[in-house]
Amino acid sequence: MFESHFQTFEEPETGIALTARLAALREELARRKLSGFVVPRADQQQNEYVAPSEERLAWLTGFTGSAGMAIVLAHAAAIFVDGRYTLQAAKQVDAKAWSVEPLVDPTPESWLAKHLKSGDRLGFDPWLHTSAAAERLATACAKAGAELVAVDGNPLDSVWTERPLPPLGPVSVHGASFSGESEREKLVRIQQKVNDLGVDALVLSDSHAVAWTFNIRGADVSHTPLPLSYAVVPKDGRPTIFIDHRKLSNSVRDHLEQTADVREPDALAPTLTELAQRGGSVGLDSATAADALSRLIAGAGGKPVRGNDPVSLLKAVKNGTEIQGARTAHRRDAVALARFLAFIDREAPTGALTEIDAVEALESFRRDTGVLKDVSFPTISGTGPNGAIVHYRVTRRSNRRIAPGDLLLIDSGAQYEDRCHPHHRDRRADGGDVRPLHPGAARPYRDRARGVSRRHHRRPARHAGAAVSLAGRHRFRARHRSRRRQLPLGA
Repeated sequence: MFESHFQTFEEPETGIALTARLAALREELARRKLSGFVVPRADQQQNEYVAPSEERLAWLTGFTGSAGMAIVLAHAAAIFVDGRYTLQAAKQVDAKAWSVEPLVDPTPESWLAKHLKSGDRLGFDPWLHTSAAAERLATACAKAGAELVAVDGNPLDSVWTERPLPPLGPVSVHGASFSGESEREKLVRIQQKVNDLGVDALVLSDSHAVAWTFNIRGADVSHTPLPLSYAVVPKDGRPTIFIDHRKLSNSVRDHLEQTADVREPDALAPTLTELAQRGGSVGLDSATAADALSRLIAGAGGKPVRGNDPVSLLKAVKNGTEIQGARTAHRRDAVALARFLAFIDREAPTGALTEIDAVEALESFRRDTGVLKDVSFPTISGTGPNGAIVHYRVTRRSNRRIAPGDLLLIDSGAQYEDRCHPHHRDRRADGGDVRPLHPGAARPYRDRARGVSRRHHRRPARHAGAAVSLAGRHRFRARHRSRRRQLPLGA
């Protein structure tokens, strides 16, 4: 009756193959005269969700969480995860080969300071780290008397012989009926910001910014409608978008060429080099621009200017069309959710449903709207002890039956063309109610649950929380899902 099109329930890869991969990487590092190497989770643009060809951390370690990094040395290897993934990492990685360490306190740089030796050469791929991250690594190496080495060609890619090809998801035009503003109007505002920054050009290294600016959407990354791409916006004149031509139909190319020059991704480096050789200053987004871009511009005689991407604030302010799209999506998804909750209230008390059944039912009710594009992230569906696991993702092996009276935790969201609409719901299998907890309430409890100390309470909250009533007690459960990097279809 129900099925899931956007989520699978298979167990991640484990076993002897992972051990062989670590050994192969160490051999490659020794061949390159490197003492170690840093393997981040992110891709070139620091996306939360990455294409299969960029899943280096998962391929090497077996860890499939959405945040983390690994450091491989000749005689030690560690994977660093935050509090959301402590249990998951311990289950997925080989404890004999890897130590599981905190990502925040203490930091990976602290681990490096203890394990690096004087004269060591630690490699990193400058295309996969921001300049700030590279500077932190360099500082840690200097304290140990070691050297941080920017590699030319990722050594992990050299041993990943079956690495998938880069994605070629087709690009579509996000029409004015959804965007509410033409790309010409957006570019006028962006170029004003470029002039305000006092730079000659701005690099849009965040594919979310490129998609918003040129009113396009893509299918390169799961759960986020991104066409992986770059753009360079000069302070005056035509911008250039760098995107694989194989993703573009004739109509989409025509749409882009109305306002921009369209070039292949490998033309980005020559374009920036030419600009830098003229002594130009180039704005870079501190959060998403690869350290390789700063190195390229500075090496060619230009001036890299790191700061906040002005497009992120421009696209945060919604126009009337976008606001109406959000309202429409809320109403549409509310119907799907109401149907799902009625189904749970009717069927769960019988004891016949499982966690996977809940995932498939919710997605099916959303697909019945006829306009579902994707889920916002793999639906978290947990009951019994699974409901207490942060970022739990059900598999066929872990799947539990929902017993009468059990708490069912559902953390889910939907992507529609007019708006992404995330939902977070808790439900008791006996139909009991759930009391919501405002994101700002009981903050110390929520923050301790996600491993954030009290001294960080003044920082903006990025996660919504919920309290559920179970056997007369209140249990605070944090929502560990970052929204900063998501680009809704209607954003």
